[in-house]
Amino acid sequence: MARDEQLKERWKTVQKKLSDQFADGELMELDAIIYLIGVQELGQIHRQFKKDHKIDLMHVAICTLLEPYGYYEFDFYDDEGWPHFKVTAELPSLKAGEQSVLMKEAIVSYFLKKEYIS
Repeated sequence: MARDEQLKERWKTVQKKLSDQFADGELMELDAIIYLIGVQELGQIHRQFKKDHKIDLMHVAICTLLEPYGYYEFDFYDDEGWPHFKVTAELPSLKAGEQSVLMKEAIVSYFLKKEYIS
């Protein structure tokens, strides 16, 4: 199977599985999945988050997802348990579609590593 086709199939698997588990089967979009990853990485799953914290959670997720690509490196946890990252490489200029593919690839890799999908 071609790499692009494999990514599409794995993305659909992640999207469906998460949608069934967290959205009563309503298909979750990329941003919602990134948010869920942020909550997972913070580890405060049953907490209610304010709007500014939701943005912070998405930032945590993006840093986590792009760390294996060499763009970020985990630095430390603050007193409230939030992970902090440092930038290790400048993100390339990507078109919106290219950004979407990169994030989907990173999400698929994340869930493969967590053994949520195979």
